[in-house]
Amino acid sequence: MSTDQTLPLWVQDREVVLKQDEGIEWRDRQRPDYSHTNASLEKERKCNHAEGSLNAIAYNLVRTFEMEASFKTNPQQWLSVVADKFRMSTNGGKEYSAQDIVEQGTYNLFLENSDHYSASHETFASSYNLFHTAFPDGFHWELIEVVAGSPNVVFKWRHWGTFKGVYKNHQPTGETIEVVGLSIAKVTEDLKIESVEHFFDTNQFLTKLTSGMCPVNH
Repeated sequence: MSTDQTLPLWVQDREVVLKQDEGIEWRDRQRPDYSHTNASLEKERKCNHAEGSLNAIAYNLVRTFEMEASFKTNPQQWLSVVADKFRMSTNGGKEYSAQDIVEQGTYNLFLENSDHYSASHETFASSYNLFHTAFPDGFHWELIEVVAGSPNVVFKWRHWGTFKGVYKNHQPTGETIEVVGLSIAKVTEDLKIESVEHFFDTNQFLTKLTSGMCPVNH
């Protein structure tokens, strides 16, 4: 992964990528607006990576991927991946394609079925609404450190948000819920993702959303 060349669009700032929207098939036919969550992110983030550094390149690539996976319904229009080859897995589990992500959503594929979450009973829309309600200011992501460079980019990251809204029948606590993980992304020479493996404690995240909280009265 080189820092001394003109960088591809998809490893530039996500807002730059969003401006290239001509002909894009957006979910709900609307380009996403990150202005609210960006404001919260800038106040709460811990890492500011130097422009053009390996950390900044990997950070921007993952943010572009997250945006495309959430809002572009045609994987052939994703800039961040090799659409026909791309596969994603969590904790050594089943591998999913870009089309799987479009249809089911990243929350369902990351969390799957457990005592606190039933991916098989959630749609893309219902899972998005569930966590958007629980974290109205956003469930932010930032890269902590790139451990190894291309072609197999290993990086540490943190996901966090303030639990301000209802999660299922559990009241918010107002606490910050944080998940720390590690990912391995295989990338091409032009920095497109062919595969990505995520490793993190899914149960810890869900337990914090449901343990020790009073159910909402109906």
